[in-house]
Amino acid sequence: MAWIQLHVHTDPDHAEQLEDLLMSLGADAVSMDDALDQPLYEPELGTTPLWNSTRVTGLFKSEQDLDAIQSQLQALYHAETAQSLGDIEVELLEDREWERAWMDDFQPMRFGQRLWICPSWHTPPTDDAVNLMLDPGLAFGTGTHPTTALCLEWLDSAEVGGKEIIDYGCGSGILGLAALLLGAPHVIGVDMDPQALEASRENARRNNVATERLDLYLPEAAPETQADILLANILAQPLMELAPMLAQRVRPGGWIVLSGILSNQADDLLKRYEHWFDMEEPAEQDGWVRLQGRRHQANG
Repeated sequence: MAWIQLHVHTDPDHAEQLEDLLMSLGADAVSMDDALDQPLYEPELGTTPLWNSTRVTGLFKSEQDLDAIQSQLQALYHAETAQSLGDIEVELLEDREWERAWMDDFQPMRFGQRLWICPSWHTPPTDDAVNLMLDPGLAFGTGTHPTTALCLEWLDSAEVGGKEIIDYGCGSGILGLAALLLGAPHVIGVDMDPQALEASRENARRNNVATERLDLYLPEAAPETQADILLANILAQPLMELAPMLAQRVRPGGWIVLSGILSNQADDLLKRYEHWFDMEEPAEQDGWVRLQGRRHQANG
């Protein structure tokens, strides 16, 4: 089947509105990307920022009446915003199986010596490895970003057997599930987004993880328990703000592992967490940093 993409350039205030309009006009999928190569490094906690110039793309079957769709899109946008939409770029896609091509882009990934992240349609590369089955997705993380990769590599090298673990900001559950498959008996996952908690539950089912081994909570409902290892792959600003609480969730002698940190933010966070932890040298990948440290034996 052939497909056609409609590309529209807009600002962040109207991007989601355009997404809704394209879906209402029969788009099979809508995506957003950066039109000007503008990095988004440090969004405010609880926000999902878009680029100053955002390209919104709607995917349509070629047999649909694209002239009519473009006219309706222009009219609906003007009716809702009292503004003109501007040019709509039309791109004809070759006749190919796009789902298959998309799936072929995602191959199993290895982290450390034992741990592999495998899309569900792939056979794990080796049966005797630790294979976490996790499909690609934009919302919650699948190991492709350096911040997640750094944490997975640390987990692969750590001794997690018999350890209680907290995954704070669990998203897809990738870190907590990796810890469970590597031998941890129990993980507490915490995330402010209910959809992330549901994604973690689904990924646990996909990997045949018993429900009693993974407990999931919104932050306000999370138990005030202490763990042997606390993982927090979020962002530098919330890591600064949450430092006292996160420190108190780690037992004396336990480990904290922090990521989501740009290299120029590492020193400030090291100083912040040295109050409670003996911090080690940062690990860096592509401008992103992982910090880890062991909790002081004396309460601090």
